[in-house]
Amino acid sequence: MVEVSLCMIVKNEEEVLRQCLESVAHLCDEVIIVDTGSTDRTKEIAADFTDQIFDFEWVDDFSAARNFAFSQANGDYIFWLDADDILAEEDQRKCKQLLAGLDESVDAVSMLYHIAFDEYDHPTFSYRRNRLVKRSRNFQWIGPVHEYLEVNGNIIASDVAIRHRKSDKSTESVPKDRNLKIYQKRLERGEKFTPRDLFYYANELKDHRQFQKAAIYYREFLATKKGWVEDEIRACINMAACYRSLGNQEKEIESLVMSIIYDVPRPEVSCRIGDLYKEKNMFEKAIIWYRLAIEIDISDSQGFYQQSYATWYPHLQLCVCYWHTGDHDRAVEHNNKAKHYRPNDTQVQYNEKFFKEYAKNKQ
Repeated sequence: MVEVSLCMIVKNEEEVLRQCLESVAHLCDEVIIVDTGSTDRTKEIAADFTDQIFDFEWVDDFSAARNFAFSQANGDYIFWLDADDILAEEDQRKCKQLLAGLDESVDAVSMLYHIAFDEYDHPTFSYRRNRLVKRSRNFQWIGPVHEYLEVNGNIIASDVAIRHRKSDKSTESVPKDRNLKIYQKRLERGEKFTPRDLFYYANELKDHRQFQKAAIYYREFLATKKGWVEDEIRACINMAACYRSLGNQEKEIESLVMSIIYDVPRPEVSCRIGDLYKEKNMFEKAIIWYRLAIEIDISDSQGFYQQSYATWYPHLQLCVCYWHTGDHDRAVEHNNKAKHYRPNDTQVQYNEKFFKEYAKNKQ
């Protein structure tokens, strides 16, 4: 069986570190913690799980810290997590089984990353990340912020899922504009941004409600034609959201349609275009796009995946659209399909009550 080194970088993680390590430390042969300047009990908590705790001076560069952590590893494979990540019990079992049968020809293993959840604790926003990598390949982290692990070779996709539990951590410990400031400092130094930098800087601008400036950088990113296709699609979607916030509907729909240049319409794109038609009471056209969101299969996509846009949300909108077009049977059908995903949804329950009242009055 392969030996595994868990490598983590941390800073002021006392609220979440214990639950993270309790969920994963027993699966690993060694735990390496690199602290970048904690002033709380982070290192004290880490010491309950490992004596391999290293200090690393923070230099506004996440890749530098992560590469240092990787350099301390001794196992055959390196497994990495953030302090506010956990493995649920089911995924602990899956991970143990994966490690027990891992062929040493494998260079990297990708795992699902669930970063948002609904009120039923079901994942609503997910994507894949390479979480387990062969140490001898010396894969490196790239980028000061929104860093990525550059891997190649024999990469397999596992069904193990990491759950991001940001809600369990106080936002006060991390300045909200930390990443934005890192990018701004780099611009001030005259650094040339890579396509990936342009994309993530635009995301930071969008998150800080600088919508006009964000749209400019999204377009600059797309103009390079050197981005990952999933990032290009996401740039179009995010740019559309910026224009929506700016009240520019023409540019909003232009941005959504632009995403189709790169691949088939993502469910989110289809739903947003459907929403635009629905808002104008153009229900027949809205139906086309909502149905597309349900019918197109993108299960093999490596990009961001928001399940709601491929499940309950288009069904709920189709219920409304079909009702307005007079197809009441299909309206009921799609409300029932939405109920399958969200049985306690207030809109679903309202629709059911409305249908019963309508049938009663009609009789």
